[in-house]
Amino acid sequence: MRTPADTLIEYPSDFPIKVMGAAHEDFAATIVDVVLEHDPTFHIGRMEIRPSSKGNYTGLTVIVTAISREQLDNLYKALSSHPMVKMVI
Repeated sequence: MRTPADTLIEYPSDFPIKVMGAAHEDFAATIVDVVLEHDPTFHIGRMEIRPSSKGNYTGLTVIVTAISREQLDNLYKALSSHPMVKMVI
């Protein structure tokens, strides 16, 4: 069992997550939907979108309000397992 001392994150806090996927017109909206399932307070103003230099990929940075390690773990799992996502950092 984890204790609060097992993590360096203080809750609640703003927590950036980087998500990369193939360039697709619905990629950002799809990721927002996934994030909202785990952080209902998230809004699009807390997302940065960066296309790759050749335009084949899109990188997103979403800043969520982290309230627990379990919430972050579940969000990482949901993003990592999504078919549009290539990488989550």
